Amino acid sequence: MTQNARTITLGLVIVVVLKLVFYFESQKPRRIVPESSEVQAPITVVNKEEKSKQYPLVKEITTPDGFINVDKISVGEFIGKKVVLIDFWTYSCINCQRTTPYLNAWYEKYKDKGLVIIGIHTPEFEFEKDYNNVKAAVEKFGIEFPVVLDNDYSTWTAYKNRYWPRKYLIDIDGYIVYDHIGEGAYEETEKKIQETLSERQALLGESGAISQSLTKEISVQNGGKSPETYFGSARETRQKNLLFPNDSWDTTPEFAQNNSANASIVYTYTARDVFFVAEADTETVVEVLLDGKPLGSEAGADIIKTPDGKTSVRIQEARLYKIIQDEKSETHTIKFIIQKAGLKAFTFTFG
Repeated sequence: MTQNARTITLGLVIVVVLKLVFYFESQKPRRIVPESSEVQAPITVVNKEEKSKQYPLVKEITTPDGFINVDKISVGEFIGKKVVLIDFWTYSCINCQRTTPYLNAWYEKYKDKGLVIIGIHTPEFEFEKDYNNVKAAVEKFGIEFPVVLDNDYSTWTAYKNRYWPRKYLIDIDGYIVYDHIGEGAYEETEKKIQETLSERQALLGESGAISQSLTKEISVQNGGKSPETYFGSARETRQKNLLFPNDSWDTTPEFAQNNSANASIVYTYTARDVFFVAEADTETVVEVLLDGKPLGSEAGADIIKTPDGKTSVRIQEARLYKIIQDEKSETHTIKFIIQKAGLKAFTFTFG
């Protein structure tokens, strides 16, 4: 074979090899990077087999007791289509209330990018099973995402949950890829939401920016604080520094109810903030004293200051009342003087 023929043959071989390489490369899974003016990191798509080794599959909502902001909803309808964030909460829980603004912000930012948020409202107290009470709270807190009432704890039990609030992030394939208990970790949670939405976008071949500036976290100064204190007999968590001096109270598993006018509650606590969960059949005025004096700048959002210098809270609606919102955690004694009989005291919680 001449030198010229050898050169031609070699050239043909190289062309064939290059075509084969191109063909096999084209058959490999691709990472789809959305078109965006922002520079984004390459998206790693993990296959279902690998996910199954790392993450549990989602649990479905079971025996719902009502829906708010939606006629009906399930988790299964979004598998293969959306990313779902499930939030277990109850409306009289201060920790849940402080988490809600972040959920609202995430819903607004990412609802058009493939995120569905479902609030699972599992009640701590009997009054939180009331549909109208929950609906009023949803409206008060500006919640626009779907909320499902879980009055019988069936969905709570399916997830083996024990905490309010608790978030579960479910990816497009139906795996629980993130789980957070309580408040905080908002930046971490939002980054995981962005990551999971980016994976969804890649798998569906969609375009558009997912990454955005993170929702600004509200600084909370933590300090020593007293434990949550229940008035009902079921919890058996009354503290030795909780007193009912010279008054007659009836105690049920969930709450204690005064049966005389001008009954009092005295409690020595260590905390920055004090919250009181209570209700009354008719509006009841409760005078509030801190270390024997009316409240000053530490008065919470529900405290009313009267022209005669007294500080009080008007209680009727079954909910959490904000009594003390101070600048730092300190030890004080708080006293309630309840104007008339019939107030139901459920719990003191602290911040």
